[in-house]
Amino acid sequence: MTTRPRLIITAMALALASIACQAISGPSVENQSSLPTGEVLFKDDFSDTSSGWDRLTTANGVTDYVDGSYRIFVNEPNTDTWANPGLNFGDVQIEVDVTKIAGPDDNDFGVMCRAQGRDQYYFFIISSDGYYGIGKVNGEQQVVLGAESMQPSEVIHQGAATNHIQATCIGDELSLTVNDQLLFTVQDADISSGDVGLIAGTFAEPGTDINFDNFLVLKP
Repeated sequence: MTTRPRLIITAMALALASIACQAISGPSVENQSSLPTGEVLFKDDFSDTSSGWDRLTTANGVTDYVDGSYRIFVNEPNTDTWANPGLNFGDVQIEVDVTKIAGPDDNDFGVMCRAQGRDQYYFFIISSDGYYGIGKVNGEQQVVLGAESMQPSEVIHQGAATNHIQATCIGDELSLTVNDQLLFTVQDADISSGDVGLIAGTFAEPGTDINFDNFLVLKP
């Protein structure tokens, strides 16, 4: 489990220590270019609890396998928590089914690409009250790209519901599709490669509890 305080808003919480996930064998950035479009680079339905994601429970949250899915529980306000499988890609298409189990609708959850440790990555998130955003962490700066804040969309299933999230990272183009509807595309060239991952977070109220399933990484 890796956590960091939100920098999008002014309130901040103490970050927990980073715990690295074990790497899983998979295509590197170098050999990925030789694969055909649509080739599966990595997939996980979380039925195998030894597939490489971390398993950690603390007073501030949980990242662990549960009943054939992967759970991220964040019990600290204004905090993001995430997990990575320890891979390295350039251009990717990421897909996952995400279900809110409990906690406030004022939350966020989604996927990451091009993660270079805890201080450099892109994130693609939605919330249970119907908002979405694409953002970037680069050093000490966390920003929503292409907008001043997360934006509303009726495409997002609100409350205790399941959403299908698809994110693409192709060159400097970043796109977010939810429930088969393209919501947003932005350009940013700061980060070219890195790990993929899952992310969930809180705003003022703690208790975000999210299950992820059918995680898929394709060559776009």
